[in-house]
Amino acid sequence: MNASLTAPIPSWTVGDITVHRVDEVLLPPATGPWLLPDATPEVVNGQDWLRPHFADHEGVLRIDSHSFAFVVGGLRVLVDTGIGNGKERANPAWHDLRTDFLERLTAAGFPPDSMDLVILTHLHADHVGWNTREVEGEWVPTFPHARHLTSRAEREFWATYDMEEARAQMFRDSVIPVEEAGLLDLVDVPAEGVEITPGLRLLPTPGHTPGHVAVELTSQDARAVITGDCVHHPVQLAHPAIGACVDIDPRQSEASRRALLDSLADTDTLVLGTHFAPPTAGRVIRQGGAYRLLPVPGA
Repeated sequence: MNASLTAPIPSWTVGDITVHRVDEVLLPPATGPWLLPDATPEVVNGQDWLRPHFADHEGVLRIDSHSFAFVVGGLRVLVDTGIGNGKERANPAWHDLRTDFLERLTAAGFPPDSMDLVILTHLHADHVGWNTREVEGEWVPTFPHARHLTSRAEREFWATYDMEEARAQMFRDSVIPVEEAGLLDLVDVPAEGVEITPGLRLLPTPGHTPGHVAVELTSQDARAVITGDCVHHPVQLAHPAIGACVDIDPRQSEASRRALLDSLADTDTLVLGTHFAPPTAGRVIRQGGAYRLLPVPGA
């Protein structure tokens, strides 16, 4: 299901920063039960506020794949690069896609050759896929002038991990070509986070993967946080203990999620969910000992 180029490209204003959501694909209904198995229809239907945007009336989760593009500190930035086209993947929802992602990115005002910085919240297949594209049978960097940043802890973890073939294939086609081109930079991310440029910080949110980061934007008096996979779906605001089947460290993932949500709750911080279906963004408020999301549709 390709995103149509005729559809508007939603954006949100964070001070003087405009954040654009660049759609790749709406993931199939089977994604929710696989990814978040504890988010049963009964659990989902217990949260009326999830409908109609984030779940259907049968309690099936809506989960999206998209990236965020913006300009901050004079840098043209892309956060996460989705699944990619033509990639050999074990997950049928990700295998050999043919989407118009690059055309939508260009339509948002960010042609691939113009990007200065690509931030990878972590090195999973649905976050690194457009790092490369196929040219004459070879996987080459899609963003040849951009520094690609990920945390040092993330890359070093996978460097010693006993990968199954599907993951090894993903590294071969979407990570290693960027490394071999000298475009991948590893960043140490201390507990307090690290500033990449004024207005742009990486925040440590480990657990889903050991070096996972969220992305914080600040401008004037406004703040936004891009979640990455620290929070896959708004149902996890109501039930922070619900984790993903692919969390490397489920307890740490839950702790990171609870800490992030607690820091966001009842503030004006805009939350931009990396897999949240439209309207994608919102503000976190406390409710019943946990949280909920007040949607903020894009312009």
